[in-house]
This record gives sequence, structure tokens and C-alpha cells, in this order.
Amino acid sequence: MSLPADTRVVLLPGAYDTPADFLTHGFDAAARAAGVDLHTHPTDLNAVASGALVHTLHEAVIAPARRAGVRRLLLGGISIGALTALTYADTYPDGVDGLVLLAPYPGNRMITGAITAAGGLRHWDAGGLAPDEGELRGWRALQTLARRQPPPVWLGYGRQDRFAPGHALMAEVLPPDRVATVDGGHDWPTWRQLWDRLLATGLRP
Repeated sequence: MSLPADTRVVLLPGAYDTPADFLTHGFDAAARAAGVDLHTHPTDLNAVASGALVHTLHEAVIAPARRAGVRRLLLGGISIGALTALTYADTYPDGVDGLVLLAPYPGNRMITGAITAAGGLRHWDAGGLAPDEGELRGWRALQTLARRQPPPVWLGYGRQDRFAPGHALMAEVLPPDRVATVDGGHDWPTWRQLWDRLLATGLRP
């Protein structure tokens, strides 16, 4: 099923992957078949840690796309790339039209434990967060976006992913039709299956 016209998706790879890996694993071919304009951008870990990457994304990728007339712009990524997309949404709430999150890095067990202890993301209070608290800001962004109807977030993860408990916490605040799960771990074959699933059923407005 084709997606709405003029949809561009910007994806960021995981911590030790590169934009070329999306090409290697056929993400671009699947995007073309779905009528999606796929762009990729590197994930620099130092820039992630400092909080600079979200500003680079905005200035070098998102703002130019808007000026060029892209009507529907989605941002996403894999693992820490997906966390960066969430952090971007926390920094620039109106910057993009939605997020595509493949196995997002949920942070350490202290973070997910605190959210679980609060009764889930709906009840968790993020409080005031510094710019370098990217993991917590990512959760805050998801909490905010999940309140919209429908939420402009699509989540996919493997059921055997080592971060699946954190992903399940994220899924609790999203409608079932915004969440895709498949058998698999934290690896490219699983992410490609999820990409195909979300392209086919989950990225419509």
C-alpha cells in the first residue's frame, strides 16, 4: 500500500552503524516501493551525548527540507538513532510531522525501573531536565506525543530484543495500530522486517 504523496522519512542508524547500512539492507528499495523519499543521516555518538546532534539535524536536514517544500516529514532511526529522534521532538516539538522508531534505545534499567514504578509512562513525572539528559528527554517526548490523537509515532521492535521490556513500556501508551512487533532481536534482519511492516501498515496519517 502506497503512503501519502510527498512523504519523506529521515532515518538515523544505531551507535556503530552508518547510513550505508540502510542501503545494504534494502531499506531504500522498500521505501521506493512504498512511495517514500528516504534520507539518512549519520549518528555521531559524541554529538548525541552533548545534545548537539538534534540541532545539527534541524539546521542541516529538517529546516532545509521544509524550505524545499516537503509537505510530510517524518524523523526516525534505529536504537540510539531512534532515541535521537525522540530527543529532537523534545527540543523542536513542531519540527517534524511524526516519528518512526525502530527498537529505540530506552536508557538504563534505572530509568525503565523508575517509569515502571510510577505505574507506566502515562503516570511518570519527568520533572525538569537538562539538555544533556537525552534518555529522559526522549521518554518525555514520547509521553507528550502519545497524548495526541492519533499519536504521530510508530514503534517497531523484536520480541527477543534485549531492550524489549523498555519497548513494551513505550508501546503501552500507543494504539496497537501504531506498534509493530516481530520475532527477532536487536539486529538488522529484524529491523528490516519492522521497516517493511511499518511501511505497509503504519505510517499513514
